[in-house]
Amino acid sequence: MTVTIPEQVAVACGSDPERLEWLRRLPTTVNDLSQRWRLHVGAPIQGSDASCSWVAPVRQGRRRAVLKLGMPHLEARDELQGLRFWDGDPTVHLLDADGDANAMLLEACEPGHSLRSRPEREQDVVIAGMLRRLWRRPGFGHSFRPLAVQTAFWSAETANDRHRWPDAGQVEEGLTLFERLSQASPTDVLLATDLHAGNVLSATRRPWLVIDPKPFVGDRAYDATQHLLNCRDRLRAEPRDTVRRFSDRVEVDAERIRLWLFARLVAEPRHAWDDDSLAVAQSLA
Repeated sequence: MTVTIPEQVAVACGSDPERLEWLRRLPTTVNDLSQRWRLHVGAPIQGSDASCSWVAPVRQGRRRAVLKLGMPHLEARDELQGLRFWDGDPTVHLLDADGDANAMLLEACEPGHSLRSRPEREQDVVIAGMLRRLWRRPGFGHSFRPLAVQTAFWSAETANDRHRWPDAGQVEEGLTLFERLSQASPTDVLLATDLHAGNVLSATRRPWLVIDPKPFVGDRAYDATQHLLNCRDRLRAEPRDTVRRFSDRVEVDAERIRLWLFARLVAEPRHAWDDDSLAVAQSLA
């Protein structure tokens, strides 16, 4: 079987040696898995929503499913373990897996429409309900990493980019908040960290299911930020009211959500420091 490599996947691998080796082995891995799991593999999904993994619809006998192979990626390392932990509530079911290949055979969402197709206020209700179901404490001896691992990685990248900072005071404040807000707490839970409307699809088993979680253990308030960052117009026009209304839905302190949003807007590593992010951050300051 000829395996097509979507352009966005090749671009995401960049010049990273580990990712390039993963990309080189990808066709062989897909063929091996298709034989082992008896899959008929369709064309891979194209577009920015599938840039850090190779994803394709498949058939296994009469069952429709999705084959996903994740590239080496700090944030997504524990996706497989997270799907096992949540066990289909409210995520897609993990049907089979190969941990060595970071390969997952996933429940297909049908009809599979993105929650992005719904108005943002409706998205608020769905996302908030899913977050409250996702937030559980993993058992003793779990292997999930603390959120501080991710924020420390981001902070190091941003610090190395100091010469491009547009506002050193804001960035320094954001880095300080990363360190403070990500400190461990007895109330920490397993977070999805990347839950937004593009990662929620319509399904038959439940109206909506979560795909693509990136699990870390940490502060619930962090998990409210990704959805809000994807509602940029509303956040720009009514920053504090938008945060307050969503905080009420997820029953999390609005002030902590505000601080996390500010830190992410000013101190996350990025290819370009845009004025819009800094303007929204200033309105939240």
